[in-house]
Amino acid sequence: MNLNPAKIVSSRIRSLLHRRTVLRGSGVAMSLPWLSAMAGSFADDLESGAPRRMVTTTLGLGLVDGNLNPTQTGRDYAASPYLKSLDDLRDRFTIISGTSHPGVSGGHRAEASILTARPMGTTGQVRNTISLDQHVAQQFSGRTRYESLVLATSGTGSPCYTRHGAMIPPETSPSRLYEKLFVDESDAQRKRQAQKVLQSRSIMDLVGDDAKSLQRELGVADRDRLDAYFTSVRELEKQMQTNQQWALQPKPSVDVPRPVDVADPNDLIQRFDVMCGMIKLALETDSTRVISLHLPAGGGVVPIDGVDQGYHSLSHHGRDEEKLAQLQRVETAIVRHWGQFMRDLAASEDSGTSLLDQTTLLMTSNLGNASNHDNRNMPVLLGGGKFRHGAHLGFDRKNNYPLPNLFVSILQQMGVPADQFATSTGTMAGLDFNVG
Repeated sequence: MNLNPAKIVSSRIRSLLHRRTVLRGSGVAMSLPWLSAMAGSFADDLESGAPRRMVTTTLGLGLVDGNLNPTQTGRDYAASPYLKSLDDLRDRFTIISGTSHPGVSGGHRAEASILTARPMGTTGQVRNTISLDQHVAQQFSGRTRYESLVLATSGTGSPCYTRHGAMIPPETSPSRLYEKLFVDESDAQRKRQAQKVLQSRSIMDLVGDDAKSLQRELGVADRDRLDAYFTSVRELEKQMQTNQQWALQPKPSVDVPRPVDVADPNDLIQRFDVMCGMIKLALETDSTRVISLHLPAGGGVVPIDGVDQGYHSLSHHGRDEEKLAQLQRVETAIVRHWGQFMRDLAASEDSGTSLLDQTTLLMTSNLGNASNHDNRNMPVLLGGGKFRHGAHLGFDRKNNYPLPNLFVSILQQMGVPADQFATSTGTMAGLDFNVG
């Protein structure tokens, strides 16, 4: 199906305007950057050497602990059932156990905390904070057409949040993603898009003036909200000039056909596989350097031989042997395809090294035990990048080590200055990386 990008933008503007308008007309200004930010921002890449990238894969239903984590720690561990398919990649990833986000609970609700480490409380009224992927993306702003890509195999939610605590809805269609990345507009359309960017700058200035005139009539809380609005406007105005330049740049050309979306909404594994193929293309063309992919807690039967019960039902196995056996088939496939994604990146060369060596891969979940909704002992696989891999880092399963420490290590390895993230207490003990 051919999609008109202008109509997509117009549709999204109308949708966001309805949800987010606080002051008269302000929604237009605030929503435009997210939509025309499909063009990202443009700047010369001044990095020396290969660029660093990051892909997070998050799971709504976790991975069975006993099938994932080895019984031994260190480098000489015996591969667990899930890790056997990754044995040839042993020196390219690290398995981490005994970690969680301090203070985070709530079972499935903690899905919002996977990449933010923010305790969301029991009322759902707590405002979230910026997620790891978006924190990294901000540091790379201007170097690629898209600051980040937020994807999912299905659903409307993601664990990705802006610095204002707003959830970023994911793209779930590989074919739409392909069009966004590689289907170019005509020269005339690109010029019209650039003109829209310039017009947007004027609109935001006007709306800012209108909003400022209301400030003296507002209470303290509303004035604070208005100040935050002005800050956003100023930041967005700085991006407009670079956005205009990106709007005039042709998209990359790839000798790969448009993918066909997987029709079966329950075919989690095939959807995961197709999205991984698209992520690889996005990285190879340097369309973005920060990507998140969420595999939500689907309720349908995943079409795998030997599986006849719904995925969500299987996760609530209650130690039932038949459910555990079927769940193992599903989760083995998830880990195996994640491993194949690593191999595909390892086979792709760029800037004199493999794409895997340039790309930090993180797979994790909010649930350490989906059967009883336990948010402790989160499953964690870390691959690629500049980390020194090959070991099982096992921490205290009863008194978990703070997982935000890993986030600080990831930020530093990505070249992002950071001493703390959320409730971290430093970098992750036992995890080193090569500097430079």
